[in-house]
Amino acid sequence: MVLSDRVAQSPRGAGRDRDDKGPRNRSAGPFGGMNQTSVPFDLRELRDKGGSPGSRSDYRDRDGRDGRDRRGKPDERRTKAMKMQSSLASISYGHRNRTKESISEVESFDQFDLLPPLREAVSGEVLKGMVDIKPTPIQRLAIPILLGQNTGRRSRQRDTSGRQEYMLAAETGSGKTLSYLLPLVNALKKEEATDPTIAEYNEYFTKQMEAMKAPDYTGPREFDPHPTMARPRVIILVPTAELVDQVGIVTKALSHAVKFKSGRFSANVSARVIRRDMYSPGGIDLVVSTPHLLASMAESDPYILSRVTHLVIDEVDSLFDRSFAPVTTSILDRALPTIKQLVLCSATIPKWLDNYVARQFPDMVRLTTPNLHSIPRRVQLGVIDVTKDPYRNNKDLACADAIWSIGKDAASHEGTVPGVIDVKRIMVFVNEREKTTEVAQYLVSQGIDAVALHRDTPEQRQSEMLRTFTMNEPMRVAADPATITDEPATASGIKGRKLPNTKVLVATDLASRGIDTLAVRHVILYDCPHTTIDFIHRLGRAGRMRRRGRGIVLVGKEDRRDIVAEVRESMHMGMALI
Repeated sequence: MVLSDRVAQSPRGAGRDRDDKGPRNRSAGPFGGMNQTSVPFDLRELRDKGGSPGSRSDYRDRDGRDGRDRRGKPDERRTKAMKMQSSLASISYGHRNRTKESISEVESFDQFDLLPPLREAVSGEVLKGMVDIKPTPIQRLAIPILLGQNTGRRSRQRDTSGRQEYMLAAETGSGKTLSYLLPLVNALKKEEATDPTIAEYNEYFTKQMEAMKAPDYTGPREFDPHPTMARPRVIILVPTAELVDQVGIVTKALSHAVKFKSGRFSANVSARVIRRDMYSPGGIDLVVSTPHLLASMAESDPYILSRVTHLVIDEVDSLFDRSFAPVTTSILDRALPTIKQLVLCSATIPKWLDNYVARQFPDMVRLTTPNLHSIPRRVQLGVIDVTKDPYRNNKDLACADAIWSIGKDAASHEGTVPGVIDVKRIMVFVNEREKTTEVAQYLVSQGIDAVALHRDTPEQRQSEMLRTFTMNEPMRVAADPATITDEPATASGIKGRKLPNTKVLVATDLASRGIDTLAVRHVILYDCPHTTIDFIHRLGRAGRMRRRGRGIVLVGKEDRRDIVAEVRESMHMGMALI
């Protein structure tokens, strides 16, 4: 290799002024910016414009634009696209494959080191009625590790003052609740058997009961309070009252077989009942609560969190965001000195959450399933181009037409009972809470039974609305095809037209986090989600518990079609979203 005799000379035109219109020597390709001997921009020009090298004002994308539209305003679509493509923490496919191999041999709950009553409760109470009872991927992965069972996997958990820290992340509808609840109850019962204060109280209780049976007994007829009165050992935090009820139902089913005392505290429960359960003389072992309610109780009685050994923060991406973070961290700080096991749980790991956990809990072990950040292939995604006829940029009309198509198709097939048809429960997601009422009112004008749900809706009313979409029992109405016409949809609607076999909930992302909407098979994305995180949570309301579902995206002129196409292709290929 011989160097050129001009290697020491400056590139041709290097000192040329920017106003000179002559040719400039810019090499293309991936290494074009290397070995430059002159600054490729005029510092004076940048100073006059108020910019800086490499700033957003100097950035131009591959289409030659500078991030602004034709009117000179920032291109919101491109901003949304960049936000979508950088929202989730990446997990390598090598790690996914290794996890898949490590859990492939687990086929039954009998392979877990659970107490016999707890193992029986799984099939007899929690999963009663299911034909094929097998643990899901997150349960195969998390249960043995949280139990401390030897799985042959090398753990990176270091000693953090005797505390274990785990993050459980799995796709929506994958059984995360049971994956942390079974190890918690197992640990609760084991600690109860070795706790000297509880053993002493049980001995006292037995003697007192025997003494009270004596005919000449004249002593007190009341018992001393249990050591766990207002001192629960297990806390599960969830963001909404609906999730409190949902997790509370599972804990209640387990408590019938395993014998422990649980309470669920939310805005749906009266203050009298909350006080009765928390300060019951018989004690309380496990509490499922929203952070704000528990934090207010801890303010008035700081010792409520003095015996907590296991803390679960479910839907952690919501409970550590700006609206919940202050109260969630206040509970965490109070309970941390006694905690033996801290579990964070989520359906997604946003990048900000990944960075937060790395800073605050550097030794936390992440337990992620092979299909994390992917939408199950059993959920199909359809796209409606609202810019085309007959909608002409009218999303309201497109949404109503999609719902009518679902209802008419269902009406053409009789249900299992002759003369009646099944009611289809459909969720419509919008980005702004003001839009929920507007869309719901339009759907009602089109003969569709629709209600609006947003953060300003009272919590008790929220629960009433969601109950229709969370209950597993089928809903049926009398078959009356006369009310369902085949006339085309119009913006003004058809007088007297009714769709009796559908119920629609128009909601913001408030209804997309953790709600077990087993009855929902159809989800309509009225607004294109801002991030892939919202795509996962919204479409995750359909196709839960290995059932099939369908999502429909309404794409307007302001939406990024290429992003929707990428999500659709990733779903078809069974790949994780970016």
